[in-house]
Amino acid sequence: MKRVKHLALMLVAIMLVASLAACGGNNNAKNSTNNSKNTSGNTAATNDATKTEETAEPAEKVELSVWTLGIVDYEDLAKEYTKQHPNVTFKFQNTGDQTAHHNNLTTALSAGSGAPDIFQLEIGFMERFISAQDKFYNLNDLGAKDIQANYLDWKWKQGSSVDGSFQLGLPTDIGPTVVYYRSDLMKEAGLPVDPAGLGAALNTWDKFATVAKQYKEKTGKPFADVTDLVFNALRDQSQDEIYFSKADGKFIGDTNPQVKKAYDFTVKGIQEGWISNAMLWSPEWGQGMTDGGFAVVLGPAWMAGNIKTNAPDSTGKWSITQLPEGAGNWGGSFLTLPKEGKHSKEAYDFIQFALNKENQLGSFKSVGLMPSIPALFEDPAFTEGKDAFFGDQVTAVEYGKAAQRVKPVFYGPLHDQTDTFFKNALKNVLEKKADPAKEWDEAVKQAKKLAERS
Repeated sequence: MKRVKHLALMLVAIMLVASLAACGGNNNAKNSTNNSKNTSGNTAATNDATKTEETAEPAEKVELSVWTLGIVDYEDLAKEYTKQHPNVTFKFQNTGDQTAHHNNLTTALSAGSGAPDIFQLEIGFMERFISAQDKFYNLNDLGAKDIQANYLDWKWKQGSSVDGSFQLGLPTDIGPTVVYYRSDLMKEAGLPVDPAGLGAALNTWDKFATVAKQYKEKTGKPFADVTDLVFNALRDQSQDEIYFSKADGKFIGDTNPQVKKAYDFTVKGIQEGWISNAMLWSPEWGQGMTDGGFAVVLGPAWMAGNIKTNAPDSTGKWSITQLPEGAGNWGGSFLTLPKEGKHSKEAYDFIQFALNKENQLGSFKSVGLMPSIPALFEDPAFTEGKDAFFGDQVTAVEYGKAAQRVKPVFYGPLHDQTDTFFKNALKNVLEKKADPAKEWDEAVKQAKKLAERS
């Protein structure tokens, strides 16, 4: 797709996009090369992310406005920063509605006034705003290149222009995907209970399908929770692109073999009965976690909170292992600096401070934000905590493993709407027993029409 040069065109694109699902928006799992492990080796070298670069204290008092999203601890970090820099204070605006949050910024940027100094940008909206680079400071000009090696390569690239010359934001949290499973149900079915054993039994999608079918035959219950999450797990393992070409933005979903693999695999699960009839976020889905209506949930790191909320009485019965054949990413955000802000130096210094190694560890411990700095994945302070809900497993270790299996992939502004077409096709196969081939063709037709209109 051609890069949008004017915000007015970006607004049109935004209006075409349906509201995103909670927490992760479009299930972004940016993937392109096997570089996710390349960042950890250089972390300690020249750019220690645990330190904020020395900056001159502003002669006059500076107030930075900050718009944050959801449950974060940046307001507490701002108080700590002000103790070190008394002339820099903060004014926060927080919202839990990510669509409204991003629409508010769009309105401000269009009007040329009202944007904050610092804006937390959810990854689901990245492709919309990175096209309006003239409205944001290029963080590379402020020193971001010096700390790039500290962060997961795929996460950094989510906030970069195609050629890497423009950096829209610094990486905050991530949402690597894993397999959550009921260890008690695995034991009853005669399957491995420990994460390593079950992971080995499920380490390819063919093995996963075989085990799932056997589980269904033995127990009479579905193995996996919902079609959406099964489809997502395979879809996000696409090579470089999913539905749209990174080079020119053209729709390629019908020729991407991984999209077809994800669709066919999910259809197989529906037809063989090892995917439940529940819908994602429905009461039935939550109830299934509690009463053992299914054995596994394929989801991101933050999904642990949903499982704990939906199934509090199942404490100690859950564990985590790795997905077959790789991992995806759903969710996470960036701290960006709109150009309306007049204090870019101070704003950049704060976001670099808030997202350094020490403070990302603190954010993980205080509010559960999974760090984007791989050096933490081997840090004893990160790996020491056991989670009683997950049978005293050190869940951070599994999330860290998953994070380093993610590869960057291009999504494009129309990803969410396009994805809905394929999710609806699978829903029709599940609920209406519709013909999978016809539903696939209809989804492709709708996606092509959307791409042509846009």
